[in-house]
Amino acid sequence: MTSLFKVVSVKDEIVIGLSGEELTALGGNDAGAVAKALTSKGTLNVWQYAVRKAANGDLEQAPLRKIGLIAHDSLRVEPVTTPLKVIAHE
Repeated sequence: MTSLFKVVSVKDEIVIGLSGEELTALGGNDAGAVAKALTSKGTLNVWQYAVRKAANGDLEQAPLRKIGLIAHDSLRVEPVTTPLKVIAHE
């Protein structure tokens, strides 16, 4: 199962998705674990997620592109809940 998180900076915000295995590797399954891992490692490679239309016309949260996050003092990580179907990344 993929968990979504919003990464908020002073400039913008994005939604990222992490699998259960990725969260376990980061040391937890919540926004605090993601923020702590980013702070300790300095950077994280993650999938950015965005809303798209499925073939049947339904909206879904799906992986958009692989990105690198860089730790910053004014960065905030929040859990995201969505009524949309979340598509797992590779």
